[in-house]
Amino acid sequence: MATGATIHTFEVQLADVDRGVYEELSLRVARHPSETDAFMATRVLAYCLEYEEGIAFGAGGISSTEEPAVLVRDLTGRITAWIEIGAPDAERLHFGSKLADRAAVYTHRDPEKLQQAWAGKAIHRAESVVLRSFDPRFVDAVVAVLARRNTMTVSVTEGQLYLELNGVAIDTAIQERRVA
Repeated sequence: MATGATIHTFEVQLADVDRGVYEELSLRVARHPSETDAFMATRVLAYCLEYEEGIAFGAGGISSTEEPAVLVRDLTGRITAWIEIGAPDAERLHFGSKLADRAAVYTHRDPEKLQQAWAGKAIHRAESVVLRSFDPRFVDAVVAVLARRNTMTVSVTEGQLYLELNGVAIDTAIQERRVA
């Protein structure tokens, strides 16, 4: 018998000073059985750091081949932002970059290894695809305090991420580079 998704809730206070975004969010996140806690934590952080009108988690999450883990749609339903999590292959990035106005990858993995895997492969507008990563110790600290019900404060200022998750304060620099 297949195991279903586990639902996690996040009550989020978001203050992204760098982008001028201040919101209160209530998120219900389905964690697929094959999805790691690190992947889910990175997916939730990407949602917060990319937050804008029309943002949503992809229909199938980790198991979907048609949509990324996080996406933004305009009022007509067209995908305007394709946001991948983890270590997507070059073909998937190429597809998403062609489909949407912008594409980004958020990873909890070694960004240099990802860039090596993509080197020499066709990725549409690779120079405009943003790769953002977090210190692995930061992700480990986030995973250590994850619960089924979470309260979270996310603050971003000058490229620094300050997170309070379930009463534990954690911070890291957001590393940013271009795919190509």
